[in-house]
Amino acid sequence: MVLFVVFLTGNVLAATATGYATMLVARIVTGIASQAFFGVGISLCAQITRPEVRGRALAVAMNGLMLGTLFGLPLSTLVGERFGWRTAFWTISGITVLAAVTTLFGVPRIPRLEGGGGFRQEVGVFRKPRLWLALSTSTLIIGATFAAFSYFNPILTGLTGFATGTVPLLLIAYGAATVVGNTIVGRFADRHTVPVLAVGLVLNTVFLAGFALLADLPAPAVVCMMGIGLVGVTMNPAMATRVQRTGNAGPLVNTVHSSFITLGIILGSSLGAVAIDAWGLRAPLWLGAAMALLGLATVLPDLARRAAPTKKGESGDRTPPGFSASGSFSAGGVPG
Repeated sequence: MVLFVVFLTGNVLAATATGYATMLVARIVTGIASQAFFGVGISLCAQITRPEVRGRALAVAMNGLMLGTLFGLPLSTLVGERFGWRTAFWTISGITVLAAVTTLFGVPRIPRLEGGGGFRQEVGVFRKPRLWLALSTSTLIIGATFAAFSYFNPILTGLTGFATGTVPLLLIAYGAATVVGNTIVGRFADRHTVPVLAVGLVLNTVFLAGFALLADLPAPAVVCMMGIGLVGVTMNPAMATRVQRTGNAGPLVNTVHSSFITLGIILGSSLGAVAIDAWGLRAPLWLGAAMALLGLATVLPDLARRAAPTKKGESGDRTPPGFSASGSFSAGGVPG
């Protein structure tokens, strides 16, 4: 609720801004609130669902993020163009209030931590190298996708030859692909977390490299772009499930995870810009393919560990680490 208030304050400040400095402060405030909200929201989602269905539940929650991205920009642009940019921010403020009221009355109350524990125990999980490896995987997955996504517009118009008016329609189709991919990943994220990530990274590498090679051919370019939508940011449920099982489902771990996702967006888009300046419009696609391959390398140790036989002759970790058999959150983290 505090984050809703902070986010609402930032949007009201933006709607009433009288200069660039005020607008900049407003956008920083809303950025901080939305960043923190993502981690807390994912943690809440994990804590109100059973461990065996958490990947699917996370996919449902993240479909809200996908749909928000899909419809948010066109809606705000439409409102801004017809009624002015201030009205767009007032509209966002109204939606924020609606979301806050819905959350207040629709989300069940939960204890501060399901399994007890405190801040020191939450911080303690960051001593685990496997958690840092999982966090780096998320950064590289998102970075690979955003290295391409950030420059779809100039690539599709400058290389593929689509008209400027066609690109928004293609981006809507891309957004729809992310919703479909997110739902599919959510179905498999619980039982096959690491294999899903590995397959997704392999496919994303293929689609990114294919887009780079075939960017001047409209049909193959669109197929590759849709493929990136299916296996790019849609890895989020598997990414979150892996991080929670390696660390825990607490707000701190999830918020740090969301920061690593944001880091991926920053790295992908900024390095993509540098690549374009140096090597042209195909360069960010090749950069994305390279980041996806590097991300695959960070998954291989867990993939090998999962395939290795245990003392009982079974393969991999079948019980979600960091969670008890009853489904409660273990703040103490994961057994080594």
